[in-house]
Amino acid sequence: MFTEEHKLFRQGLRDFLDREVMPNIDKWEEEQRMPKDLWPKFGEMGYFGLNYPEKYGGIDADFMYSVIFMEEISKCESGGFMILPAVQQYMASPYIYKHGSEFLKEKYLTKAISGEWICSIGISEPGAGSDVANIRTTAIKEGDHYIVNGSKTFITNGVYGDFLVAVVKTDPNMGAAGVSLLVMDLDSEGVSRSKLKKLGWHASDTAELHFDNVKVPVENLIGDEGQGFYYLMGGLQLERLVGSIAGYASCEWAIQYTLQYMSERKAFGRPINKFQVLRHRMAQLISEVEANKQFVYHCCRMHDAGEYIVKECSMAKLLSSELAEKVMTQCLQSFGGYGFMEEYKMARAYRDCRVGTIGGGTSEIMREIIAKMVIDDTSYQRAGSVPSSPAANKSAEKKVDTKAENQTQSNTNTQKQPVMSFETTLAAIQEKAAAAKPLGNTLKFHFGDKNITIDGKGDTNVVHEDHGEEADCTVDVALADLLAMIKGELNPMNAFMSGKLKVKGDMSVAMKLGTIMG
Repeated sequence: MFTEEHKLFRQGLRDFLDREVMPNIDKWEEEQRMPKDLWPKFGEMGYFGLNYPEKYGGIDADFMYSVIFMEEISKCESGGFMILPAVQQYMASPYIYKHGSEFLKEKYLTKAISGEWICSIGISEPGAGSDVANIRTTAIKEGDHYIVNGSKTFITNGVYGDFLVAVVKTDPNMGAAGVSLLVMDLDSEGVSRSKLKKLGWHASDTAELHFDNVKVPVENLIGDEGQGFYYLMGGLQLERLVGSIAGYASCEWAIQYTLQYMSERKAFGRPINKFQVLRHRMAQLISEVEANKQFVYHCCRMHDAGEYIVKECSMAKLLSSELAEKVMTQCLQSFGGYGFMEEYKMARAYRDCRVGTIGGGTSEIMREIIAKMVIDDTSYQRAGSVPSSPAANKSAEKKVDTKAENQTQSNTNTQKQPVMSFETTLAAIQEKAAAAKPLGNTLKFHFGDKNITIDGKGDTNVVHEDHGEEADCTVDVALADLLAMIKGELNPMNAFMSGKLKVKGDMSVAMKLGTIMG
């Protein structure tokens, strides 16, 4: 899996961390922040641009370099240290690289890769965490600016960082179809930051941000308006994968730290690593961590090959974060009372691991995603995913769950709807489309032997029964589901994510469906 070049990279990274980071970890934990002059040093070494093109200051390496990077920074005795470079490279800046304009890449991405600027991702709000579609922070366009109002919370790098990739509502009435991404300078007028006190991750800063009529230039929009939700769905797979790497790597460090203590600590006249109950406990933990690690490696290879692995990333994140809690708890137990003392690193590791089952999607969310895929035959297609290696960048294939695809096809082929239902549907779509702004594209609904086309390339959307002409995008959908969307009983985004819509052609056109059905 790792070549000689990978191994040399690991050794160079380890030497860098031992020199620049390890002597200062305890100080940063006490001060609850890290100096900003550390990050340009990471940039100079290329550590913030491992999977980015040389054009923007990256080194265009394969994803295995990022696996090594995450493993090594996760073994630095501080989750608070680990999370800052992880957010910088894998959770915030990828949205600019994948979906942003050249202007945004030149202004923001290059500085994130160089370490000159620190970035963060702003999703969670005081009233909305995992429920991204219901965020309340608004960005209303006025002339050549968006006016942003609202708040974000639990924002890593939010206190001392330079810019934020903010999830906002550019159309508050459109649900998920109204979500967009904006790059916000955190020193803008109207931005206020409050530092939060945390159970763990003390070396990192975590903020609550408030926006009071903050002016953001329209050119700071990432991609298209209304596509932010779909961009996030792709980017979260990478976030969960790197979180999985951090989970097993921190476990490996904790186990080695515990084994060293057990070899030195004596009880009843002998080292405690000679007591069978403690020996077997550690043997069990080592076995479980190794099994988890190999599964995450498998996921990393799939990701590096460009596969869109929603199920596997969800499984990896669930297992790795849950196992970390178990490992840290049982390792701390081997220290006895000393495990409760801050002078021993196990106390810190115990605190730091707890956020793993929450950040990036809770364990409950992971279980529901997995359940939908393996029980309900739900499929998830690539929609604005964030590639992070050359192989992934070249892959544009949609990965669809076979059972769900077959079921959707079966529904399409066997459906026999009354003529009146089709005519009613056609009339309803004509009414909806006439009231919406032109799509700028052609969109076809395909359901068996009847098809409907929306031609939005003119001044208005023209809807007619299709007679075989090509369209920019074709949506396979059961007539009953299409009727439900027209009536407002089924959200187009939910229909897409649950596999009730099968998209062929230009995915961005399908994402405009919410503007017609809204």
